[in-house]
Amino acid sequence: MADALQELLGPVRAAVQQYDMIGEDDRIAVGLSGGKESAALLAALAALRRFYPIPFTLTAITLDPCVGGRETDFSPLTDWCASLGVPHIILRTRLWEIVFEERKEPNPCSLCSRMRRGVLHRAAKEEGCRSIALGHHRDDAAETFLMNLLEGGTLSCFSPKSYLSNRDLYLIRPLLFLSEKQVASAARRLQLPVVPTGCPADGQTNRQQTKELIDRLSQTYGPVDAKILTALQKSGLSGW
Repeated sequence: MADALQELLGPVRAAVQQYDMIGEDDRIAVGLSGGKESAALLAALAALRRFYPIPFTLTAITLDPCVGGRETDFSPLTDWCASLGVPHIILRTRLWEIVFEERKEPNPCSLCSRMRRGVLHRAAKEEGCRSIALGHHRDDAAETFLMNLLEGGTLSCFSPKSYLSNRDLYLIRPLLFLSEKQVASAARRLQLPVVPTGCPADGQTNRQQTKELIDRLSQTYGPVDAKILTALQKSGLSGW
């Protein structure tokens, strides 16, 4: 288990330092969704907190979409957060009802993502946090870049660190130097708690199609996700 945690810690610390993600006495809200990525992020930051030269504190925030009108049992996450000494806040929402029942969105992920961001940003501010840590990894960056290019005709991606002036909040993405496979492997070996929410759109999104495209391209050209990450860094695009 120590090896698995170290495999997360090295790249996370490198990303945090390279992009100046953590400031003195920062209060960081970690978006703990119930997936392996956010659990790996919290595990890494909780471990980093013990020895990083700049002191910071963590608060985990979980948004429950209440799929089917039912509250999700997040007690495994709450118990785990308690073992880490991290407060865990659960916010019950009407996300599923609004997106799938009231709006009947043909592209539900876009609306759901916007609504989730709004709720998370408000909650972080209410908790006195200066930053929100999100569990996006290298694959997410590559997929976002390609989706923006192929669907919108733009060269853009989310940033490693960005500032929301309307909220006075920073968004940081400490997992960006890790691939999805690396994150999944570490989460499995660390036996991190995963709580699926049962979203009906899982596996049926444009992002999933882009992921499959990258997998096919990688069979011919090598690791396309790593090459896109390198290209983003060399270009300085979107704060890279």
